[in-house]
Amino acid sequence: MADDDHGFATEQVHGGFVPDAAHGARIPAIHMSSGFLFDDFDQARGRFAGTDDGYTYTRLGNPTNADVERRIALLERGAEAILVSSGQAAATVAFLGLLQAGDHVVSARSIYEGTRGLLLQNLGRLGIEVDFVADARDLDAWAAAVRPNTKLFFAETIPNPKNDVLDIRGVADTAHRAGVPLVVDNTLATPYLVRPVEHGADVVIHSASKFLSGHGSGLGGVVVDGGRFDWSASPERWTHLTTPEHALGGRSYVEAYGTRAYVVYARDVISSRIGPTPSPFNAFLLRQGLETLSLRIERHVANALTVATWLEQQPEVTSVDHASLASSPFHDLAERYLPRGAGSVFAFTLAGGEPAARAFIDAVQLFSRMTHLGDVRSLILHPASTTHAGRTPAERAVQGIDDGLIRVSIGIEDVADLLRDLERGFAALRHGLEARRGSATELASLEHAAPGRHVIAEEL
Repeated sequence: MADDDHGFATEQVHGGFVPDAAHGARIPAIHMSSGFLFDDFDQARGRFAGTDDGYTYTRLGNPTNADVERRIALLERGAEAILVSSGQAAATVAFLGLLQAGDHVVSARSIYEGTRGLLLQNLGRLGIEVDFVADARDLDAWAAAVRPNTKLFFAETIPNPKNDVLDIRGVADTAHRAGVPLVVDNTLATPYLVRPVEHGADVVIHSASKFLSGHGSGLGGVVVDGGRFDWSASPERWTHLTTPEHALGGRSYVEAYGTRAYVVYARDVISSRIGPTPSPFNAFLLRQGLETLSLRIERHVANALTVATWLEQQPEVTSVDHASLASSPFHDLAERYLPRGAGSVFAFTLAGGEPAARAFIDAVQLFSRMTHLGDVRSLILHPASTTHAGRTPAERAVQGIDDGLIRVSIGIEDVADLLRDLERGFAALRHGLEARRGSATELASLEHAAPGRHVIAEEL
């Protein structure tokens, strides 16, 4: 587009589009091709030397994928984006573009379990250490965790499943005082609810399989570079970006690309070598999802707040973790950073522990029982026995993952239907409670008539 003074909905439809000069197609083609032809010897040389902007091999770049990269970078107000095959791939590429053996990461404790495992197990085996900040709102705790070898801060804008909103500006400023960038996972918020770069974040990642795509039909991930971090300010800290490279004609990445040094390195050295290449067909599905992002998120958010408010009124519910509720300890941060709403992924806790959660989840019919988020369909899951099953009970307790906690990702269905379906879950709880009361009454009666008889029944 000719200028950047357009609304979000306009940008999600038109942003980054490059017209098809050859055919005039309004929708970019799906380029399902491993490689691309060279016109001649010199063009091949030029593309490998970087003096020709054409494509060589889909692992290194593809026109369909590039179209999506331009649009997401625009929506996030970043300088450039790298499309990869999943959210985990996005985290891996983002981290390895900054880290090497002996480095240190400071991370919020409340993050996706897959990313936690990546930091502790995968990067840990490479000699990279991580410290977790228990209370992400405690900026002094972030600062106190910094070491001389710290290379990045990491957090999520809306963590899963507790909906505990991040103070983006506060953590970003703390990171910058330490001379390191803030990497933020913005999957559950999307750029429609918050643009972390506008609040000081330096790198933004997404599992594009979730809300950006929206339909649960394909995997994808994206790394967005804000393009503002000064990699030359501490050249000894970023030697992989500031050391001269033969492939760059004796220049460093900083000398060759300036503020783009990180994203070029992450693309050319990390992503292209590891190879988490998304299928151009999945990129096309993601592009289709992006065009309706704001419309879907508005419905997701409205439905979620209605459901969360209703859940708070149910006597079987001990707590509802949604930052748009006045009862949330993160309500002030939601008002500051998320005026359009705190997303649609949140948790509520039932008083009856795992048995109550089991009965509730097995009773619903409209909610899909599956491990996914950000679908147009509403989803439901029991974290303690699935996503967080690898944590000890004590660790889960510290994070507030009670045995009765249920995670929901609210979709775009008619909200009255969602409430009716959740009522099925509560009806199952009440029926079970009544049955247990009836059994207790019967046993008490048997005990009164013939002491010890109920013991024989239990043994049978």
